[in-house]
Amino acid sequence: MLYVNNNGKVLSRDAFTISPGSRAFLYGDGIFESIRIFSGRPINLRTHCQRLFKGAEALRISIPAFLTETFLEEKVLELISISHIKKGARCRISLDRIEGGAYRPEKNDAVYFIEVLPLEENEFLLNYKGLEVDIYKEIRLSKTFLSPFKTKNGLLKVMAAVHASEQGLDDFILANDKGNIIETSNSNIFVVSNGVLYTPGLDEGCIAGTMRMMVINIAIQNNIRVYECPILPHNLLSADEIFLTNAISGIRWVGGYRTKRYMNTTSRRLVMLLNTYWSKELGLE
Repeated sequence: MLYVNNNGKVLSRDAFTISPGSRAFLYGDGIFESIRIFSGRPINLRTHCQRLFKGAEALRISIPAFLTETFLEEKVLELISISHIKKGARCRISLDRIEGGAYRPEKNDAVYFIEVLPLEENEFLLNYKGLEVDIYKEIRLSKTFLSPFKTKNGLLKVMAAVHASEQGLDDFILANDKGNIIETSNSNIFVVSNGVLYTPGLDEGCIAGTMRMMVINIAIQNNIRVYECPILPHNLLSADEIFLTNAISGIRWVGGYRTKRYMNTTSRRLVMLLNTYWSKELGLE
């Protein structure tokens, strides 16, 4: 049986129901983090919590003093334990504004929600078949002070994912108001040319992905050059590789963009480096 923690109440996942007054449900008024679990332990939790708390601050959601990284780690580990998860899993931590009011809230206090779901894989695995992608033309994303965070107002990315599925694609690449590439519906994006990594900078309006930063750091530590810079659509056609990153999947390589085909040499190496890093960090070697 799987369990959730609804603001301090541990409940069976099957028994949990959303309150009709939930502001996350009514208005998308909240923020969340998706965290990967290796061998029953959350990875990169500090970075996730830092972004979570910064995002809540940006949303003007008041965080109580007890709700710290240490507190959240204890609650995540509790759910992992009682759900009997020994290997891989995914965790979602939400901070929402407390019920009350309409578009104008009555209060700005935070409530939290945590769930953990098991995964078959206990490490990052590179996708066997390369993803097929294209650029989403219907909507462009505007850079705002909320762009770096995972807010619950995700309808634009939902529509991109729906349209990609309708066209037989694995994902759509999203552009900003300038027409520059920034991310996909659920991932940050990297372009590889002559062994060098290029990824949109945060000033372009992409999400401040935790795996994005992890890949940048690991690449630099292993003498792989990385540049944060604007990426134009024509840069995709001249690239040797394209890969996507997010906290749950790690790295996924793109096999094709329109008629262009790509390799996966660099993405394969980076997946191995990621798994080696976390095995050492968690003492699993």
